This record gives sequence, C-alpha cells and structure tokens, in this order.
Amino acid sequence: MMEDGIPFEEVLSELEAFKSRDLSYKRILSSMCTDPHPIARIAHKLFLETNLGDPGLFPGAKAMEDEAISMIADLLGDSSATGYITTGGTESNIQAIRAFRNASKNERGNIIVPHSAHFSFDKIGDLLSLEVRKARLDSSLRVDPAEVEGLIDDKTIGLVGIAGTTEYGKIDRIEDLARIALEHDLFLHVDAAFGGFVIPFLDSHPPFDLSVEGVSSITIDPHKMGMSTIPAGGLLFKDERLLDSLSTPTPYLTSKRQFSLTGTRSGAATASTYAVMKYLGFGGFKRIVDRCISMTRNIMNVAASFGIKTPVAPDMNVLTLEIENLQEVIKALEQSGWKVSVTREGFMRLVIMPHLTEPIIDEFLYDLKDATGN
Repeated sequence: MMEDGIPFEEVLSELEAFKSRDLSYKRILSSMCTDPHPIARIAHKLFLETNLGDPGLFPGAKAMEDEAISMIADLLGDSSATGYITTGGTESNIQAIRAFRNASKNERGNIIVPHSAHFSFDKIGDLLSLEVRKARLDSSLRVDPAEVEGLIDDKTIGLVGIAGTTEYGKIDRIEDLARIALEHDLFLHVDAAFGGFVIPFLDSHPPFDLSVEGVSSITIDPHKMGMSTIPAGGLLFKDERLLDSLSTPTPYLTSKRQFSLTGTRSGAATASTYAVMKYLGFGGFKRIVDRCISMTRNIMNVAASFGIKTPVAPDMNVLTLEIENLQEVIKALEQSGWKVSVTREGFMRLVIMPHLTEPIIDEFLYDLKDATGN
C-alpha cells in the first residue's frame, strides 16, 4: 500500500482497466451465472451496508430475507420450510450435510452422492471428515437408485440427489431416493442449485422438491437462473430442528444465535433476490425459462441438421453435443469469441442462460457449423 492515496478519478480508471479484461456474458455459453436483472442491481446497491449477521441492527433487511425465504419455500413445495439466504450452492450443500451430521451424532459417517454431484461435496467430505461415496449413473445420466441403496451401511447419515446436474442438467429420480431414505431412516438433500429456478417453470417435470415425502433439505441459487447478483444462494429445511442443529451462540450481537456458516452476511444479494422474485412473479420467470428452453431446442435441432448428435436428451437449458475433434472445434470457436465447456466424458457443454438471445444463438450455430466443417 502506498503512503498516500491517488485521486478518485485515477482509482476509477484503474478499476475500468481491470474490468475491461473481463469477458462479457454476451458470447458465453459455459456459465450457469448470468447478467443480473436490472432491478437486482438497484436492490443490491440499496442494501450495500447491511449485515444480516447482526439482524437487530438491520430489522428491515432481516424481514426482507424472511419474505424471500417464504417465497422460495412456496416455489419449492413447502411454504412452512425454514432456512436462509447463503452465498451459493457450496455453502448451502455444506450446511445441509453439516446439519445431517449434527442431527445424526455420527461424526465419522458417510454420505452417498451421485457420480454427477457438484465438486462441493468433495469439499464437504474434507471439511466434515465424512466419507463421500459416489453412486454410478444409469444410461440416462441420472443416479441409479439401486446403486445408491447398495452403498448404504450403518454409518450412512444421508443421501444426495441432484435436480439439474452441473454437466448435463439432468434431474435425478428424487421420489425413488426419498423412498430409500425413508426405508433406511436417512436424511435426503436435494441439490437444486441450478434447477431450482428452472424446473418449477417447465411445462411438466418430475417431483423433485420439498413436496416429496422424505426430502429433508434443498439448495437453490438465485444468482443462477434467479438472475440475482452474486453471491446469492438459498438453503431450506423441511424440519426446523435441522436448522436448529446448526445453531451457534452469538452473545455480543443483537441475535442470541446464528445458523449460518458465515458470520457477516451482506443484505445486498438478499435484496436482489427478493426484488427479482417480487418483480417477475411466477409468470415472468416462466416466460424467461420458456425462452431459454426454446433456444436450447433450437441449438439441438439445428446442430442435428448438420450431423451433430446429443448424447442425452436435455431436461432443461443445459445441452451437450457429441463432436469429433472437439478441442480443435473449441479453439476455432474461441477465436470467434465464444466460450463453451467440456464434460468429463468429453462432450461439448452449453448452458443457455437469459443473457443469450436468438440472434446470438444463430451466430453461434453459424460458427459451430463452420468450425466442424459441415
């Protein structure tokens, strides 16, 4: 740090220079995040100084969080569910499994997750000293319930199902996992970090949320398809006793205890979550999801017309393509400014988010056809 500061305008100029090196979302087809909704940006700025970790000082922000959680709970099948706004799916998943461990009193146990589970569960195993057992997937790239059941033993504390896998956007058979959880007296967590703001707005979908008997908790990320500012996640428990198992005394704050993983929690992202949900309502979100699904199907159909197959049919706005000479094709696309990603199995992965438009998709398809030599 310099002895004396520099002028305000110079600092802004430096910031703009850093910002200019970042990519615009306009040609990004690899990210599950997106441009925040305009009202999210305004709401975020209004609550920049608020700390939900000390709610007695910011009762308005706390009331807003309670309403946001109530809206999310209603969306995810149980209006009486309880929880809080987190920093994202990783924190939500950590806290869900931590609650399972605390409630089970089995500190050296194991959890069973799909092979497709987000890497946050590997972090969870390390942090909580739990064994993470990974169940194989079936031919549709959903977790095989029989494989899950075969991994259960007397040290298993909980199961995990995914509603919108990171690589393929697939929805695990949550009802089957819930049945297994109930039969073995286990907790079941659903990671719907991506799917939470997609699946409820699809024209049809399998049961996946807190409405399913046997589901104990669920993760949802407003900063993905919820179009909130970053970082904004959500964690909901069906039984308030699981949330209570996370309680830590906070004697010198305005609240007597905290349930969150982080102490200081910004009210800004919570405000953006609240604002977008209030502004768009169910109908507004459905129109956005419908448009993303329409663009996804358009890519799939046009790509098929010049010989590119999809290894598995998409459940939502995540699409994978089977492409020969994939790395060469990606290099050609990057030269045209596109950013795509690759699954562990070697397929091109595309996430069709609200920042994309039909003309941009047409440009991408033109460049994809050229890059593949079709």
